[in-house]
Amino acid sequence: MLKGDAAEKILQAVRDLVKNQSTFHSKDQWVTILDGTQEGSYMWVAMNYLLGNLGKDYKSTSATIDIGGGSIQMAYAISNEQFANAPKNVDGEPYVLQKHLMSKDYNLYVHSYLNYGQLAGRAEIFKASRNESNPCALEGYEGYYSYGGVDYKVKAPKKGSSLKKCRNLTRQALRIKAQCNNKNCTFNGVWNGGGGDGQKTIYASSFFYYIGAQVGIVDTKFPSALAKPIQYLNAAKVACQTKATDVKSVFPQTQDKNIPYLCMDLVYQYTLLVDGVGLNPYKDITLMNKVQYKNYQIKAAWPLGCAIDLVSSTSNKIRVSSS
Repeated sequence: MLKGDAAEKILQAVRDLVKNQSTFHSKDQWVTILDGTQEGSYMWVAMNYLLGNLGKDYKSTSATIDIGGGSIQMAYAISNEQFANAPKNVDGEPYVLQKHLMSKDYNLYVHSYLNYGQLAGRAEIFKASRNESNPCALEGYEGYYSYGGVDYKVKAPKKGSSLKKCRNLTRQALRIKAQCNNKNCTFNGVWNGGGGDGQKTIYASSFFYYIGAQVGIVDTKFPSALAKPIQYLNAAKVACQTKATDVKSVFPQTQDKNIPYLCMDLVYQYTLLVDGVGLNPYKDITLMNKVQYKNYQIKAAWPLGCAIDLVSSTSNKIRVSSS
């Protein structure tokens, strides 16, 4: 997350570039930063387009959970009744967006959890341990973790990491027990959308796939894989008992930079899915890197979703104005 006016300076540089060194017609207000809610909704649109779900009833669409470095975006379609009874978000942003896509109306629950992405989540766990020895750190490791301009001291307990204590610390960092002013919440007091058929199938992407690949949950020869949240816990049971120096012999696909945090990352993802989102540990989810679309493997990313959303909304306006 950029500090001060750094973001605005970058935006202004882009505006100047487009205005002075391109043939594009542009206005300053068109160059903005995509917020988390937009990113989450566009991700859902892209995924469901590639899966061939758009234009079908909301019950035939799939939910998306995308975990980046700094935030998590969760989105799925809900019923008209759920939309009518949707609570107000305390930060002013609506929980539900209305979308018209491929001649079909959708009520899209979407929420972006800022500071709870994979890399930001590590920082939250280190904050929760208050610079004391961290039960999520692998035995034998001592160093610093840098995120957002802050260095966090990382020191493993003498007896090594503890799965149970790491789980408790992770639940604390995720604020699982935060006050929930609505009937159902995920974590940090956020309404969960009410569940339903739009959540029957779930596609989890980005770090869910990458971390899964490092411990054998995913075979990277394939663009996606069916998995269950419990597999992250099972991998954590092994990782948390492994010394930092031995990780490569147990999980050879682990990137060097991730070795000290392997126990933490696996516990975080399991806790997020089960305690946070509320999934059954044995529920099938699809870990997704790319989608097989016709003869191509395509990444379901927000730029594609943005384009589809824009074309759909423009087409709808044209139909309305000409009727």
